[in-house]
Amino acid sequence: MSNLKIALPKGRLLLDTSNLLERAEWAIDGYVEGARSYRLKSGRFPGLLAKIFHEKDIPIQVAIGNYDLGICGQDWVEELMSKFPSVEVIELRNLGYGEGTLYMAAGGNRDLTDIKTIRETSNAIRIVSEYPNLAESFALKNRLRRFSIFSLWGAAGAYPPESAELALIREGEEVPDSDLVPVQNILNFNACLIANKNSWEKEDLSILLASIDKALRTAGKRTSSTEIKADKITGEYSRRSTDNGTVRLALPDGHQQKHVVELLRRAGINMLDYPSATGNRRPETNLEGVSIKVIRPQDMPLQVANGNFDIAITGKDWVLEHLYQFPSSPVTELLDLKSSWVKIVAVIDDKLLVNDLQELRDYYAERSLPIRVASEYVNIADKCARDNHMGMYRVIPTWGATEAFLPEDADLLIENTETGGTIARHNLRIIDTLFESTARLIGNKNIVAASDKSDRIISIVKLLKKGVKE
Repeated sequence: MSNLKIALPKGRLLLDTSNLLERAEWAIDGYVEGARSYRLKSGRFPGLLAKIFHEKDIPIQVAIGNYDLGICGQDWVEELMSKFPSVEVIELRNLGYGEGTLYMAAGGNRDLTDIKTIRETSNAIRIVSEYPNLAESFALKNRLRRFSIFSLWGAAGAYPPESAELALIREGEEVPDSDLVPVQNILNFNACLIANKNSWEKEDLSILLASIDKALRTAGKRTSSTEIKADKITGEYSRRSTDNGTVRLALPDGHQQKHVVELLRRAGINMLDYPSATGNRRPETNLEGVSIKVIRPQDMPLQVANGNFDIAITGKDWVLEHLYQFPSSPVTELLDLKSSWVKIVAVIDDKLLVNDLQELRDYYAERSLPIRVASEYVNIADKCARDNHMGMYRVIPTWGATEAFLPEDADLLIENTETGGTIARHNLRIIDTLFESTARLIGNKNIVAASDKSDRIISIVKLLKKGVKE
């Protein structure tokens, strides 16, 4: 067997995949949650290199030929192939774990709760999802007359009915405070083993596949029911009605929550169930005339720009990521909250003998090679490359675990860091700091400047100023 590379998933599929490879006797040490190294080797197959990626990145990495094999959910394979049907990816095995269902859901207090009504309406339909290509495919197949697709980083189930009519979500990821009605089953899926078409045709994969088949037989056949019943998914929290004067505030999920909670406490703003142990995304507050949703900070600038929220708390990094793509966006910063501090940095492999971006540019220019720039911040990365006159370059979007891309699959990372510890641990080195980012209160300047909500928004800004640590 010649040298081969396989992309392995982190996150929800990691444990089952690790168990599968153990039964297949690949002898891959260190493939565990929180692994200190993203690069792994097989004790049984010396020519096999494994690397850990975010699951969503794996079909793309296999398709472009960076990896011969990959293990990921069929949902992400279909998401890629629904837009690029001729992509160089072949599904080799259904692995029988990681079962799930994608379905289209509507807000329960809207009229658009069945597919016939959705097809016939002349109103514009907003569809939100982490799977924008599958969402668009749904809209086209059902011949929706007017629709818009909003790509999200997550929490799609929190948007209907106020901020979207439909959400394409994964079964089991409904938020408990939602009131959703399934309208159409989109995809039943499992984890699968995929291959690059060229590798499948030219490389001898028989030994690897035989070991996987043996492991699957050892595990036995798994069955699961993934049928979605057309019943209302009702949460334990009631949704408050809102009028036209209600200010719609988006608060972040994830690691920013602890900083936001402390800020709100200092400002005298009380919150009920934020952060939520049950996943509630509509917390209550003592702020009169304010409705709150908890969404991903990455999604906030676009949602504010589109008028789905009036104000939001997100990072300066995501504000700039949005504004670099949409320079005329109505999003504006209202207040620097001086918390959740990170640096946005340029990172290279520690073995590369360059000290800054100019030397990196010259290094690749002398060799007539394009610079591969990997980042979650695709627009910031693109601007960095243009501002530094990098000549030939290509930006590779990522969805996490970006450190894994260097040095084999990228030459430069644009990444955020607090201490730089994770970067150093993976034998990487910072060669430039693009900017520093803190949490910001943002708003839609059209709404802030001229609406019946202006006075209330100004009052919220003044209140939050009291909670800002100088």
